[in-house]
Amino acid sequence: MFPKKPLQKLENRKASNALRELKTHTYLIDFSSNDYLGFSKSELIFNEAHKFLVGHNITENGATGSRLLSGNHPLFNIVESMISSFHKSESALIFNSGYDANVGFFSCVPQRGDIILYDEYIHASIRDGISLSNAKACKFKHNDLESLNEMLNRLPYDNVYIITESVFSMDGDSPDLTAIAEISKKNNAFLVIDEAHAIGVFGERGAGLVQDLNLEHIVFARIVTFGKALGCHGAAILGSEELKHYLVNFARSFIYTTALPPHSLATIHTAYHQLIENSNKNKLHENISFFKSEMVKNKLDHTFIESNSAIQSCIISGNEKVKTISKNLQDHGFDVKPILSPTVPVGQERLRFCLHGYNSEQEISKVLELLTTFVS
Repeated sequence: MFPKKPLQKLENRKASNALRELKTHTYLIDFSSNDYLGFSKSELIFNEAHKFLVGHNITENGATGSRLLSGNHPLFNIVESMISSFHKSESALIFNSGYDANVGFFSCVPQRGDIILYDEYIHASIRDGISLSNAKACKFKHNDLESLNEMLNRLPYDNVYIITESVFSMDGDSPDLTAIAEISKKNNAFLVIDEAHAIGVFGERGAGLVQDLNLEHIVFARIVTFGKALGCHGAAILGSEELKHYLVNFARSFIYTTALPPHSLATIHTAYHQLIENSNKNKLHENISFFKSEMVKNKLDHTFIESNSAIQSCIISGNEKVKTISKNLQDHGFDVKPILSPTVPVGQERLRFCLHGYNSEQEISKVLELLTTFVS
């Protein structure tokens, strides 16, 4: 027995060929994961994290509780101090995931009487946090500064929060962060930037686009995540000491959850040091450039969204069609995932190629050659 309305929603998903299912890990050539630098498979990071724990005489398997009760292990202060120093921020507060960080921040910081202006392509975790907020929210057109300015010119609200991502997860493109920072400063708005797909990929030592553009002093809050280029788990919100104290007191996704275990903290600490010492970032950017040149060579550039990031998306309209082409590429040994509506708008379904420092030029050439046979 199952409730009728949820059952009908499942049937609607099946009818639109958009039903999501869990699949086991494959050993195909990776063009789908967010492991941009190969850190998740790094034996060096695995071994060094273990050494770090042994060296600090840490043998605990779990945190035992929330950070406000029994779970605030001394490693949190060590890792948060290192992260705030690396990112040139007054403070860093670790959350269990990027989702928890965004839901926690947006559900509690903007208040009734405030307004949140967010890019229409903003991540679902931010949308969920906004939906829990008492503030009003309006979306502006994707990466459209004119649309943002039009909204700002007619707003009579107490505080304005402007929300964007430095690299968008589905399109792989970036806004003009310098211009948005100036707009925020001019309008006394609080600028919040999700750097999930920029950390490890852009900036000196992979510190992200905000630091690369020297905007950290203008940005009110940054969300950095560890489950992508850093290859581990968790996230942090960067900002002022006042913001950290506020989140500790009011962010429900921080307060009411068991903290990350010491092993996760040791892995984050080790991954950051590996980012500093040998990030593999140069090889990743060589692969991005090569992918784009091969895209042009195979006359596929008109099907791809313009992007200089590790995310390259090929628009193939229709859930059924994009799933079929993805399956064909997988049958030839390449793990390229389809992105279906409603995750993206109807008609904007796509193959999402995630590039890595460990992909070879031969693999890139072959997968794009195959793609031409399926989209022509």
